[in-house]
Amino acid sequence: MKPFLVGFEAIISPNANILILGSMPSVASINLQQYYGHSRNTFWPIMNALLNGNPDQSYLSRKNCLMSNNIAVWDVLKYCHRTGSLDANINITTAKINDFNHLFHSHPNIKQVFFNGKLAEKLYKQHVLPSLDHQYTYLTYCYLPSTSPAHAALKLEQKIEAWKAIKQSMVK
Repeated sequence: MKPFLVGFEAIISPNANILILGSMPSVASINLQQYYGHSRNTFWPIMNALLNGNPDQSYLSRKNCLMSNNIAVWDVLKYCHRTGSLDANINITTAKINDFNHLFHSHPNIKQVFFNGKLAEKLYKQHVLPSLDHQYTYLTYCYLPSTSPAHAALKLEQKIEAWKAIKQSMVK
């Protein structure tokens, strides 16, 4: 069997109050060691549009921009076996879920969780919620359309419009 695909540490600051969750980094992202590293993934263009970022900035600058806006990024899965990059090819029987009780305990300002795609939401609801401490019932959840290049049903402008929910939650 192929070796496990291992996800990344969270992009997170001590004051994070919004968490964006994906399922598992793509092969391109893992090779680059960057969240949403595939050149056709729309995550960074969307974040640039929402946060007035510079599309030519380095990965470190992109991460710093998220953190300075109190936005954290992580994945539901810590590791798994998957053929290729498609979420549909994740072998859930080999998957390990990240420790969300620890994350929410360590970052008590997080109040909102946004899911980058349906699988992230599904995995979280099936595997995280049942084991999440009851003290975290204050968390609110919102599905957002996937930024993956495999999710081409929506144009970039439509995805940006949907993802404005993050910007709106920052104003509250």
